[in-house]
Amino acid sequence: MANVIIVGMQWGDEGKGKIVDLLCPAFEGVVRYQGGHNAGHTVRFRDRHFSLHLIPSGILHEGMLCVLGNGMVIAPDAFLTELNRLHEAGVRSDGRLFISNRAHVLLPCHARLDQAREEARGAGKIGTTSRGIGPAYEGKVARYGLRMCDLFAPDLDARLATLVGKIQAELRSLGMDELPDPAGYGDLCRAWGEQLQPLLRDTEQLLNGWIRDGHSLLFEGAQGALLDVDHGTYPFVTSSSSTAGGACTGTGVPPTRIDGAIGVLKAYTTRVGGGPFPAELHGDTAEFLRQRGNEYGTTTGRPRRCGWLDTVVARYAQLLNGVDAIALTKLDVLDDFDEIPVCVAYRLKGETVRDLPPDQWSLENAEPVLKTMKGWKKSTVGTLEQEDLPQEARDYVDFIEQEIGAPISLTSTGPRREETILRDHPDLARLTGGRLAAVLAQR
Repeated sequence: MANVIIVGMQWGDEGKGKIVDLLCPAFEGVVRYQGGHNAGHTVRFRDRHFSLHLIPSGILHEGMLCVLGNGMVIAPDAFLTELNRLHEAGVRSDGRLFISNRAHVLLPCHARLDQAREEARGAGKIGTTSRGIGPAYEGKVARYGLRMCDLFAPDLDARLATLVGKIQAELRSLGMDELPDPAGYGDLCRAWGEQLQPLLRDTEQLLNGWIRDGHSLLFEGAQGALLDVDHGTYPFVTSSSSTAGGACTGTGVPPTRIDGAIGVLKAYTTRVGGGPFPAELHGDTAEFLRQRGNEYGTTTGRPRRCGWLDTVVARYAQLLNGVDAIALTKLDVLDDFDEIPVCVAYRLKGETVRDLPPDQWSLENAEPVLKTMKGWKKSTVGTLEQEDLPQEARDYVDFIEQEIGAPISLTSTGPRREETILRDHPDLARLTGGRLAAVLAQR
């Protein structure tokens, strides 16, 4: 029974939600390991759409273990709202949804500080979701953060006084209004603790015990490799480790227990917020991709920036994550193009480079080197078999595979989980125990 990491290979929004939902029947549990409610995806399940930001996609599959790991920052109010909506829709979570008691608590004051900082940056905004993710992770690293287990600490009020005091001081320095009711945080946290206590566990023990007993786990990454705090397009990154390596630190499961990784790659590229984007498009073509691909943020509703597929980015993501198989998503969005350029390198200071530069200046000044592929001008929506794709679409998939150096084992041709092509690659069969093929055979 394999334990597998799912990771985005771009700047997030690659379609991981659908792929995790598709893979769930081949596993017995799903674990989130980083991020907070800044991430989000929409999953179609039993003809209904569910927008999930904190709770793993596996919650929609009866009997699946779902865990929010220690690497997350969790806003209790957002979590409880999401959970209540699932319950109202008839999705039950009793006895199978757990939160790490070491996960950090995201408070309303974190969100207020996040918003204030973005306002103060003016034209230099990073483009955060303003949900408080960055400030919550800062408190964690600076060692004044509040963990789930601290909601029951005898010195809770003293801890909160330190945390809130630091945020108040920065709000004053930014010339922003102070928090309206800082004294009320103690009662708020105690109320949250009472509601969340049945779900809190030492999830390191829980997960490692499950693995020892032979159960298989899917580790669900949020955002994408290019937003990783260490390896992404810094400083326009998230505040956590969104590469495959974050799965171990964010759950307490050792690397020796992980059997492989599956990368999710969109057939073109999108990005939300600020930051360099060498293959970005503007004008009518960008707007066509945005409308056709419904490229609006699940969390913020912001329109995503759109561009051609960038294999410099994808190769770098493969280098960082070492994925065994790739799920290519939204191939059908490209159905109407006569030609489809792919960015295969950058021109920088008169030279052609195929590796991603580390610095902001180089990325902002990089010119894309494009390889133009012939479009297929036929609908691929709902195609289920590789041989049923137009030859030009197959050529496009094969070219991407060669550029990245990893097999494309799944190709998504629509929003439904069954609208997926399974290619016969041994690594995917190994990671799913052959069960994915059985699931798709039932279509």
